[in-house]
This record gives sequence, C-alpha cells and structure tokens, in this order.
Amino acid sequence: MNFVVAPDSFKGTLTQVEAARIMKEAIVQKHTDAKVTMKPMADGGEGTLDTLLASIPNSKKISCEVTGPLGKKIKTNIGVINDETVVIEIATIVGLPLLPDYLKNPYQTTTYGVGEVIKFALDQSYRKFIIGLGGSATNDGGLGMLLALGASIKTKDGTPVGIFGADLLDVHTINLDTLDHRLKQATFIIASDVANELLGDNGATYVFGPQKGLKQEQLCEMDVAMAKFAHTLEQASGITDSKIYRKGSGSAGGLGFAYLVLGARYTSGAQLIAATINLEQSISEANLVITGEGKSDHQTINGKAPGYVAELANKYNVPVILVSGRVDKQSILDQYFTASYQLIDETVDLHQAMKQPRASLLRKMKQVIANI
Repeated sequence: MNFVVAPDSFKGTLTQVEAARIMKEAIVQKHTDAKVTMKPMADGGEGTLDTLLASIPNSKKISCEVTGPLGKKIKTNIGVINDETVVIEIATIVGLPLLPDYLKNPYQTTTYGVGEVIKFALDQSYRKFIIGLGGSATNDGGLGMLLALGASIKTKDGTPVGIFGADLLDVHTINLDTLDHRLKQATFIIASDVANELLGDNGATYVFGPQKGLKQEQLCEMDVAMAKFAHTLEQASGITDSKIYRKGSGSAGGLGFAYLVLGARYTSGAQLIAATINLEQSISEANLVITGEGKSDHQTINGKAPGYVAELANKYNVPVILVSGRVDKQSILDQYFTASYQLIDETVDLHQAMKQPRASLLRKMKQVIANI
C-alpha cells in the first residue's frame, strides 16, 4: 500500500517534519511493507521557510537581527534558494508564537522588522523575494514595514507617525518618494495562507483581529483606520487599479495589501510549496493520503495546506484523512476529507495534547491506521 503523509505544523507543538515522521511511524508499525512518502507541507505560515529549504538542494539560511513584533530586537533567519531568491517567513519575525498570550495586542505590534529584513537582503545584493505571509501577530496594514523601507508617513500636524498598529489611527499623509530606491529593482511573490481581502466583515481586522488580541469593541475603529490608511497609501502610490479588495490583501494583518501596492504578485502559499516538493505527482500514485494541522475549521479549505492537500487527493480520487489537534465545523470538512480525527477525545484533553504532542499524535494515528 502506498501512503503519502503531508501535514502542516501543529502550531507551537510539532513542526511539519516532526508530524510527518510520527505519522509514518504509526503506519509502518501496522503495515510493515507499506511505502510511505513524507511530504511535509506549509502554506505561507509557520514552517514555510524550513519546508522550502528542505526541498531545494544547496539552499541556505542567513541570520540577522531585526525589530520584533513588540519593537524590541530579535534574531531571525532568512533563506536563499537557487542562489538568488530570498525566502522570508513573516511568522519568524512578527509571528504570534513569538508573544505570550497576555502581550497579544495588534495596537501594540509592528511589522517594522519585516522592512528591516528586506533592507538587509537588499544590502546583500538580492532582488528576488518570496514572502511567506501567515501567522502574524500584527494588524498594521504594512505601516511598520513601509516606515522601515523609508516611506514618509505623518500625522495631521506633520509629525512622523509611530511604528505600531495604534499609529494607523493617526495617519494623515504618505509620501513614497523616500522609499529605498532599490525596491524598484526588486520582485516580490507573496505566498499566503488566506485569500481574505483587506476590509470589512471578511477582512483582516474582523476575521483575524480577535485571534491576535483585538477586542470586539476595537474592531470597527481599527477597520476604519485601516480603510483610511489604505486609500491614502493608494493615492500616494499613484495606482489606479485598487488593491483593497484583492485576494490576499488581508493577509498578515493587511501586510499583503502593502506588498500588492508595491507591485507584488499574490499566490497561494500551499500551491507554491506543493509545486516545489512535487506533491501532486506523489498523491496521484498513492492509495491513501494523510494530512493535518493544529486546528482545522472552515479556514482549512480556504487556503490552508491541508485543504490544498485534500484538493489534490480529490482530483485523483485518492482517499484523504485529516488528523488534527482540534477539528471544528465537521460538516464543512466532511465535504473535502474522507474522514477527520482530532487528538482531543474523552481520554485526552487540550492541555495534555499540547503538553505531549508526539505521544498524542502517535496514539491517534495508531487508532486511525488500525481501521485501514
């Protein structure tokens, strides 16, 4: 029997590679003669950098120090593939996992470090970029990044605005003439795990803001400030084809919008990774596909890695099983997955599953494989 295991990370507990290895271990214990192909997946969020580097020969990591989500210096890495293209994973610079729960607040986080990373790469003479947009703790529309790249953004009284999400409320004028001139020679591909637009009920603030610490009563204020900022930025850029309601503009708290204004090309992060690792070919030859992630819900089939794995499996009529930490909205997922399982059950609660992720996943996988 030919298995393909293609999980995303179980956020904060298991990486893609770790999860794939555990899944394989459970399979070969039951089916000793099985062929198991491991294809760890990512979708622009956590693990995108390592997944790409592991899939491309002669790739490398470069370390640098930049401003983290709270405005303090942190150490991070960028990747270089094919000797010319820089891979930047937003989650390693301004990601939610970098913050304890009590400090999650988009009013007090910034994407400034993302701009610093780009400048660092430009200084190394790189001009091609793949940006993994996912898992950010920010909702500043790219304000911080643009400031780091040299944009002049001022308040109504003419003073420079600050770099944090709260400073969106004070934006009055934007001048992009001061941007780093090397950006005109650069190309950006943004690989996103969501397709949401920038504003409104389906936008960055309302959909993802609460996950990042925004309170219900703050959503309208932040969305209105984001709208004003977006219109001002588009006027400053001189573009006539608005990006505000473009697919992916709401990625990473509106960072996707800022990239689109700078001329970036949007692509599905899951599709980009899948093409790089030749996932479709492996799935077409499989008898069964297994995928998973930390939490599965309606967003899973809206740009997330397991959803794209299921799409490929369905294309070739290959059964596909979802094994995730938690599974919500079962009825929606049942339309895409042959079966779905969660680590949490009557014997394992959320705390235990997160404290002992390896044992919890192995146990559940053994239960799943026992029925195959």
